[in-house]
Amino acid sequence: MQNRAFADDKISFAFDSEIAEIKSENGMLAGVALRDTFTGKTRDLDATGLFIAIGHDPRTELFTDQVDLDDEGYIKVEAPSTRTNGTGVFAAGDVVDHTYRQAITAAGSGCQAALDAERYLSALADISKATPSASLAS
Repeated sequence: MQNRAFADDKISFAFDSEIAEIKSENGMLAGVALRDTFTGKTRDLDATGLFIAIGHDPRTELFTDQVDLDDEGYIKVEAPSTRTNGTGVFAAGDVVDHTYRQAITAAGSGCQAALDAERYLSALADISKATPSASLAS
């Protein structure tokens, strides 16, 4: 994908830069102000499209020592379910998906996790009704 982007003359790259400001005209994107991460100098760049990538490392630091992670830091699930090794903990989206890491995939995976969580909670409610004195912490 990177090679295709480099070969496309309609795409420009701004390495060692961060967006300092997004500029608009009439409610439409008109450009950005870029800040050089080394010098701090800013420059304007006209743009009608902007794509922000958050990287390829899953942001799972919060879950270290709470659920099992694989060697790359992704949360392990009991596929095809979204269930983790944590009781009542389900994971979905980019923190699970090694391959696609896309918003639409994450949305679908989030729906799966919601359904798994709903089934889990329903099962807890059924247990509670059947044996009112039963402990729900299992």
